[in-house]
Amino acid sequence: MNDSTAAPFSYSSAFSRNIGWVTRDEQARLRAKRIAIAGMGGVGGAHLLTLTRLGIGAFNVSDFDTFDVVNLNRQAGAMLRTMGRPKAQVLAEMAEQINPDVSIQVQNDGVHSGNVDRFLEGADLYVDGLDFFAFEARKLIFAECERRRIPAVTVAPLGMGAALLNFVPGGMSFERYFRWNGCDEDEMAIRFLVGLSPAMLQRSYLVDPGAVDLVARRGPSTAMACELSAGIAATEALKLLLERGKVLSAPRGMQFDAYRNRVRRTWRPGGNGNPIQRIAIGIARRQLAAMRRAQRVADAI
Repeated sequence: MNDSTAAPFSYSSAFSRNIGWVTRDEQARLRAKRIAIAGMGGVGGAHLLTLTRLGIGAFNVSDFDTFDVVNLNRQAGAMLRTMGRPKAQVLAEMAEQINPDVSIQVQNDGVHSGNVDRFLEGADLYVDGLDFFAFEARKLIFAECERRRIPAVTVAPLGMGAALLNFVPGGMSFERYFRWNGCDEDEMAIRFLVGLSPAMLQRSYLVDPGAVDLVARRGPSTAMACELSAGIAATEALKLLLERGKVLSAPRGMQFDAYRNRVRRTWRPGGNGNPIQRIAIGIARRQLAAMRRAQRVADAI
């Protein structure tokens, strides 16, 4: 997809400033890697562009959604000129403007049981960019990654920070950590939030708690959190793909909060079965029940 009016593209020149933090041999290895990313919205789009700038040579990306005006506050591909366009296609075009030689397989129908094989085909790593509430797709993808022994990285944008969890072959699985089996969507939402953020560093500066609405499947978000998430995820990708550097894996994780100038390593043996997590899940259940009661009262007025 080379533009004849642009300057000639050179991979070695384009990514030469990576050298020093990676060797030339490592840069060549990154060029040969393929990363699958589901979701091209808040974090997923930023993941793709950051990893493209790292010099990753191939991607499988997926998203069924189109850009809307409510995406403008945080999503890398959201601009007035992209409103109404498929997110996956827009982000693929943006990545190709960084590296015209990049190989990108685009799925505009999301990820489901009928196409998950194609989505993960050839992938060396999975990076999660799905919407918080995309529970079924997330369960499917993480289970397939475990079965295929593909490392999986998830970094959640929370407040003005980010929380990291890695799931690696031979380590604790996504299901063993979050314990979603047999849960309805409300319970999955509660367990996902508590599991992603055991330290809950973001809670203290939430100035409008009413903006968090698990009932309506809506919550506040910031561009800062998305960009921080992309930086953390790309760093984890580098360590996993090059097999160097310390990698925290579930049940160990990390949360960094730029607003509070704090970083916290977390460790929850047993995942959401840990006694501390079970207490937090119980509190969240009561809060969700209160939200639902308030909503019923409001609807009755």
